[in-house]
Amino acid sequence: MFQNQPDLILQLQGDLPADAGGYCFSAPVLKEREYRLDGLFLPPPQRPELPAVILEAQMAADPTFLRRLYAESGRWLQQEARIDHWRVVVICPHRELNFGRPQAVAEFVRERVHWIELQPAADDPTAPPLLRALALLVQPEEQVPASSAAIRQHVAGTTDARALEDVIAAILITRFNGRSLEELCAMGGITLEDFTQSVAYREIFGQGRLEGRQEGRQEGRQEGRQEGRQEGELSVALRQLRRRCGELNPQQEARIRALPLARLEALAEALLDFEGSTDLEAWLAAGG
Repeated sequence: MFQNQPDLILQLQGDLPADAGGYCFSAPVLKEREYRLDGLFLPPPQRPELPAVILEAQMAADPTFLRRLYAESGRWLQQEARIDHWRVVVICPHRELNFGRPQAVAEFVRERVHWIELQPAADDPTAPPLLRALALLVQPEEQVPASSAAIRQHVAGTTDARALEDVIAAILITRFNGRSLEELCAMGGITLEDFTQSVAYREIFGQGRLEGRQEGRQEGRQEGRQEGRQEGELSVALRQLRRRCGELNPQQEARIRALPLARLEALAEALLDFEGSTDLEAWLAAGG
C-alpha cells in the first residue's frame, strides 16, 4: 500500500502541511556497524531510580558526532531492557566545535546530553578541582605546570589529594607520552616516587619499567632509554586500541608490535578517531 501510494502516510501525520506530497517509500536494510561507548556508569542494582551514565569524550570537531552519539546511545539502550533512567555526559573542549547539525537529534541533545566543557574550566579558578585537572588536556603546554601546581595546592591535605594526583599523572602520560619521566614530573609538580606510584603509571608501564629506567640511568645506556620509550608507546597504543576497537586478533597485535617508534607515535594520534576495528585495519593497510 505505502509502496504504491507513499503519500498516504500524510493522512496519519496530521501535523504535516497539506502540500507535503512527493514522499517516496523504501524498506532499506540498515548496515550493521560496530559501536563502542567511551564509558558507561551503571548505578547499584538497589537504586534503580538513579540514571545510568554514558560517557563520551570528543576532543576535536566532527560533523558526524551528534548523530553517532545518538546511534550509539540508542543501540546500547536497545540492549539494556532493565534501564529506565539514563543520560549522556560529553567531555569536550567547548560546545561551539562543529559536532554536526543538531536539528535531527535536537530533542535527544536537549533532554539527554550534559556537556562538560574543558576550556572554560581552564580559566575558572572556582571550577571543581577534578574539572580543572581534566582541563589540562586542552591547556597550552606552557600553562600546564602552574595549573597543575594550583590544583594540587587546592586539594593538599584533603582526601581527594591522592586521586587528583593520579588524574594529573594520567593526563600527563597520555598527552605528553614522548617525554621523559623527569619532564613529566616537573610539569606536574609531582615527585618521581609519587609519579611512578600513580595508578596510571603502574597500569600502563608497570613497576618493571621504573626499575629498568633507573638501571639505565645508572649505566648511562641510551639504548635502554630508547627501548623504554618504545615499550611505553606500545603499551599505551595497545591499551587505547582495545578500548576503541575491542580485542585485537593475533595478526593485528603482531603488526602493531613490529611498528617502529615513529609509526607507534603516529598510531597513538590516529586511533583517537577510530570507531572500530575496520578503522584500524584501514590504517594498517595504508602503510601502518
